[in-house]
Amino acid sequence: MRNLPFPYVTVLTGDADKTRNISSIDEAAEFLLYHWPLPIGEKLSAARQACIEALHGKITCTRARDTFIEAAKEADIYVGQQILKH
Repeated sequence: MRNLPFPYVTVLTGDADKTRNISSIDEAAEFLLYHWPLPIGEKLSAARQACIEALHGKITCTRARDTFIEAAKEADIYVGQQILKH
């Protein structure tokens, strides 16, 4: 797998309100698969698909990151994000 970095997204981990910065497609995919607090969700499915598409070069890392953020908001684990620099 290739590592596709992006500006970090901070989420709650579920361990006594600890946070984690997710800063690549690989990390996002791993978190979505193994550490996600909800078993199902429309935005969860979209985020998983977006990670797969980004890894295959079908969509940008930025688009996959945005989808991950929406899923984190849906799961109520979104804390914040590093500002994108233009």
